[in-house]
Amino acid sequence: MEPIRQHHGAFQVAGLTARTTNREENEPATARIEGLWNRFFAEETYRSTPHRTEDARIFGVYSGYESDADGPFDVTVGVAVSHATSEAATIEAGDYLVFTSQGEMPQMVIDAWQRIWQYFEANPTIARLYRSDFEAYDGPDKVAIHIGVS
Repeated sequence: MEPIRQHHGAFQVAGLTARTTNREENEPATARIEGLWNRFFAEETYRSTPHRTEDARIFGVYSGYESDADGPFDVTVGVAVSHATSEAATIEAGDYLVFTSQGEMPQMVIDAWQRIWQYFEANPTIARLYRSDFEAYDGPDKVAIHIGVS
């Protein structure tokens, strides 16, 4: 399935944040993302986040890229908020390629990211921006992953 190009305005997501790399995420001893998601749900961060908007989706935001997919980046697990705070991640305005997946967690997300890596390998003329990318969850079994492109 080909991704769909969409333009998004800027918005903020607040929640829990960690800094990591793809290399660290491939090693169980150093991976942070799964633990961040577990903490987000265990502490019910989505219920206590101030200034939450009416957007019911849960977001996983990738931002603060040092360079590209090989360098460090920030991951924020959270909800859309109406007021920016120092802890909020910014989804930058711009064009995004949207890859959708449906199924059982976490395999649906793993499958979607594999499709994303394959897509960009097969289409080297499409440039990722590495400014802000995000996963938007419309429930426990449905995700749309937005990758910023020029």
